[in-house]
Amino acid sequence: MSTWFITGASRGIGRELVEQVLARGDRVAATLRDPRKLDDLAERYGDRLWLRGLDVTDTAQVEQVLGEAFAEHDRIDVVVSNAGSGVFGAAEDLSDQQVEDSIATNLTASIQVARRAVPLLRAQGGGVFVQLSSMGGHITFPGFAIYHATKWGVEGYFETLAAEVAPFGIRTMLVEPGMVRTSFYDSAQRVPVSEPYRGGPADTSPPSVEEMPGSQSGVAHAIVEAALSDAPPSRLLLNSDAYELVTNAVRDRLAGFEAQEASARAADADHVS
Repeated sequence: MSTWFITGASRGIGRELVEQVLARGDRVAATLRDPRKLDDLAERYGDRLWLRGLDVTDTAQVEQVLGEAFAEHDRIDVVVSNAGSGVFGAAEDLSDQQVEDSIATNLTASIQVARRAVPLLRAQGGGVFVQLSSMGGHITFPGFAIYHATKWGVEGYFETLAAEVAPFGIRTMLVEPGMVRTSFYDSAQRVPVSEPYRGGPADTSPPSVEEMPGSQSGVAHAIVEAALSDAPPSRLLLNSDAYELVTNAVRDRLAGFEAQEASARAADADHVS
């Protein structure tokens, strides 16, 4: 029996993970702003589901709740940092508050959850830290600038963290889904484009949920299987759209870099061979 700590468990992939982990017979320490939203699961699974209220943007509360979870369980095998939000609109049109709130929830909170979890994982001799990212950490779409900024930041932070914590037996895994049929898009804030952007690249409607290829249950199942495997991958790219778009973008980026080899080398100091 493994034990999981999961943030953002109220809906979407977070709740799906909680349900699948419990259904397979494991334990879950689930956190969300309003724990009452999981009352049905608490009634069904009893003491295998540990619930706490948590706002991941409150770093002191993050430290407290993580500490309680590790203290009240023999071991936490997998920590899943899943909480996030979306605000979509032309980069210029977002308010300062929307920019700050998005960074606080999607980037700063992810960093702080990891910083508080690592000492606890190290003290128990290791574990797996799973961070929900997105194909949007490799590619971009007009109208999603601040979301992409946070996901590209998450990618850089966790790639660095992975090397630092590997000697402690801690594995990190970035989960990079494509467009998944969840409530995320319905709950995201949408800022109407201002006059200069009307009819431009940012003035587009998002695809309907029915048009999205990603399965919420499929993504959660893939996360569980990978996290509990003998060698969790550092990145878990999921869904056909993510695979096609990300691999094509990486190939194009590499080709662009290779075309600049001469000018790149020409900028070296004279003594560099």
